[in-house]
Amino acid sequence: MDNGLICCFTGHRTIEQSHAESLVSLTDDAIEKMIERGVTVFRNGGAVGFDTLAALKVIEKKKKYPHIRLEMYLPCKEQSKKWNDFSKAVYEFVLTHADSIRYISEEYTPHCMLDRNKKMIEGCDYCIAYRLNSSGGTAFTVEHAKRLGVRILNLGDMLSKA
Repeated sequence: MDNGLICCFTGHRTIEQSHAESLVSLTDDAIEKMIERGVTVFRNGGAVGFDTLAALKVIEKKKKYPHIRLEMYLPCKEQSKKWNDFSKAVYEFVLTHADSIRYISEEYTPHCMLDRNKKMIEGCDYCIAYRLNSSGGTAFTVEHAKRLGVRILNLGDMLSKA
């Protein structure tokens, strides 16, 4: 089994237009830094927005670093049910390039997203976040990760200072 470090992603489903270009670059740089630090496993929740951006970047990095893994932690099998066709197509692309897929629940439940976030963080060394505010799922996930001793790199802080 792999003895490398583990990094997860958490972020908003909507990326602010003014952040889009910089966030792509910052995410790319952050993944590179994590690989340099010994991260070999990247965990992703599969949501639209930042999760998708991060997953696509990891898939891209796998060409250069074939030893890294993309693990998808998904809340339920019908996560993409109400998404538009483009988002569903990108999601399917990501899933076909993932090294593993774990479903927290067979069907949607009121807590499956929260449960997914908790499971995804367990055992992580790092968390790359796109967090802009102090409430919501991303904020909860970052705060939960901090309580578990996970080191946080919040790209949102870098964007607000830019």
